[in-house]
Amino acid sequence: MKHLRSMEPSIEARYGHMVHEYYVERLRALAKKRRTRLAAIRTRAEAERYREEVRKSVRRCFGPFPMRTPLNASVTGEYVAGSYVIRHVIFESRPQFPVTANLYIPRGRGPFPAVLFPCGHSIAGKAGPTYQLAASGLASMGYLVLVYDPVSQGERFQYTHLRGPWPGGRQRENSEGHNMAAKQMWPLGDFFGDVRAWDGIRALDLLLSQPEADPTRVGITGNSGGGTMTTWLNALEDRFTMAAPGCFITAWRYNLENEQPADAEQCPPGPLAAGLDLADFLIARAPRPTLLLGQRHDFFDLRGLEEAYDDIRRIYRLLGAERHIELFVGEEIHGLWSDNRQAVYRFFNRHAGVRATPCESARPREASALEAAPRGQVRFIPGQRFLWELTAERARSLASERTRHPLSEDALRRCVTRTLQLPTRRVILYERHLRWQRKAPAGTAWALRWFHTIETEPGIQTMIQIWELPRKEQYYQAALPAYPTAEVYIPHVSAEEDLMRGVAPVQGDAPLFCIEPRGIGMMRATTCGSERFFTANGQDYLFTAMGLMLNESYFGRRVHDVLCALDAISARGTRNIHLIGCGLGAMLAAFAGLLHPQVWRVTLKNYLPSLHALSQTPIIAWPVSMLPWGALRLFDLPDIYRVLRRRKRLRLMEPWDGMMRPRPPSRNPAYR
Repeated sequence: MKHLRSMEPSIEARYGHMVHEYYVERLRALAKKRRTRLAAIRTRAEAERYREEVRKSVRRCFGPFPMRTPLNASVTGEYVAGSYVIRHVIFESRPQFPVTANLYIPRGRGPFPAVLFPCGHSIAGKAGPTYQLAASGLASMGYLVLVYDPVSQGERFQYTHLRGPWPGGRQRENSEGHNMAAKQMWPLGDFFGDVRAWDGIRALDLLLSQPEADPTRVGITGNSGGGTMTTWLNALEDRFTMAAPGCFITAWRYNLENEQPADAEQCPPGPLAAGLDLADFLIARAPRPTLLLGQRHDFFDLRGLEEAYDDIRRIYRLLGAERHIELFVGEEIHGLWSDNRQAVYRFFNRHAGVRATPCESARPREASALEAAPRGQVRFIPGQRFLWELTAERARSLASERTRHPLSEDALRRCVTRTLQLPTRRVILYERHLRWQRKAPAGTAWALRWFHTIETEPGIQTMIQIWELPRKEQYYQAALPAYPTAEVYIPHVSAEEDLMRGVAPVQGDAPLFCIEPRGIGMMRATTCGSERFFTANGQDYLFTAMGLMLNESYFGRRVHDVLCALDAISARGTRNIHLIGCGLGAMLAAFAGLLHPQVWRVTLKNYLPSLHALSQTPIIAWPVSMLPWGALRLFDLPDIYRVLRRRKRLRLMEPWDGMMRPRPPSRNPAYR
């Protein structure tokens, strides 16, 4: 029998663009508000005030960062390349967490202008062909250049050596590795971009510790994911004197409108809630000389890049430094192609006072010629630790803290409400009684299905299906029916699929309410180029990232939908609700059962025993949309289960592990 997780529902998604357009309207409204604010800035003092506000808001999106510890840098090899030397370097951005890098050192006497070069999303990391060419071109003109491998790229693979399945069956490193690491960190409330940024800050420490480095001429440039890190590090660091982010800057609403999910480190917590757009990360360091790089046929929308340039130039003009902001757009697709590299050379030369002509390598070198780690991977360094091991260690520390400070029932409910950032529920919900009925699928105990939706917030509807037993056929169900006691089911990804396959733990001898919140079942989104729910970078991930940047919980909004649906059912006179959840629905039912007063009994099948368990395993199949951000700072699922067992007659059935597979019986909890 196929495992439930692998069963992608083939259902009618009647509201396939609902959630997407909800967020589009949210971001358009924020963009309009920001544009009005920028238009009101007319003096130098107002521009300076805006810059300082933005800088503070940007800083709140990151950290706190760890303490600086010894870099423990070592040179493991050297490659002589004409007018420069490439040193193979390993340093520790934090204890036992090695970073592999290449230091390009010009021949001759320094000090040399220094350039930090974060890599984009190339599986080869620092050995990526265009990154090599750019570093060699800069070194040939007399720049000291440090190119370092990101986590899960180059020599810093985190997952490839692990046995066992990988969700989705795609490659285990690069973007997929980034998002897996972020998923493990999510319940801790930790941002994967902080890890990437701290690697960059420590790489800058290493670069400027070189005797050849000139600390008065320090640049940063990178493309794509490297453009992301250039943008973040430029905003966070005082020590850079010039910056050139490539193929990343646009406006966030264009990424959303174009159905372009961004990588985990590209979606910080809270910037949209603070009224920021990507241009503000560069305004934060105005009037630092900055070159915006793009490509005519890039998937990072050129319209957003041009808008960002206009916004930044307006602030620079008021600061008397309009010449310090430039825009260059190449004629290629996404990438650090020759036209953009040449633009970087011209820009850095102008602001570093260098008069030289670049001489790039004739061809990229083999990755083996640039390796710093033994056998080309950090996992062969004695005593090194993977990022997932650091996350597991931090989770154990949080678990110890929770044990020392247990929560009362009331405190738990308050903490859950705050963590899920639940909005205030309406006293009177607007219902839609759809003139639409269907026969229940053959082989089930029910005869008819009725469909109703309720509006849980502007732009969002939640589906309530009523599955009825055989009786005299009714032409039209004009309102939600009233029952003193009701069974209410929350599905895994589709009520119809669950009930047809017989996986739902329901009796089948009474009418059944089925709640499908936003993005689930008939409300499932069909955007981002894939209708598959479990796609790693699909619509479900995109909306979760949007929620994080808005300081909202997408999981919490789903719980809100369920609570509103329970309100609507209760408003008809139902006083006793048996709430049942399966798989993903079990997560929603656990939280809704804790918070809703009319729920008197809860049944969870294929439930997750604890969020902490996910923090202790490197590979996770549960979608990030079902993991409450920051929960482990205050509580874990067993805390909720204890209250439900005491107050709501909790029944637990067939738990799943981190890969959404049945747990061995010996590991199942004793209580039922």
